[in-house]
Amino acid sequence: MKQRPFLALWTMAVIATVAAFVVHLALRGRTVDLGYQLGRARAEQGRLREVKRVLSLEAASYETPQRVEMVARSLLGMTPPPPERVITLRGFVPSAAGDGERGGDTPDPAVNDGGAP
Repeated sequence: MKQRPFLALWTMAVIATVAAFVVHLALRGRTVDLGYQLGRARAEQGRLREVKRVLSLEAASYETPQRVEMVARSLLGMTPPPPERVITLRGFVPSAAGDGERGGDTPDPAVNDGGAP
């Protein structure tokens, strides 16, 4: 009879050890799975950073006057207007291209006679 408590305690200890081992394996499996997910997320992040860099360069290239002119001529079929389509305003002084100032863009209302040359 003295053997029964020892056998019961031994069985409980083996069951607890097996349960702890199963929990450890489950947690280890989850850790490995999360590591793979993290690796995939970091790879995607790197890919998206590269896409962002490429798109930023492309957007910057669209802002250059040469690129705008090329797109206007090739994709949109635009050409400079013929001389008869150009209306000259008296008192209008065009500013240099790219100087950042808007001086001369708005003609003097006293000089503008409704577009008549």
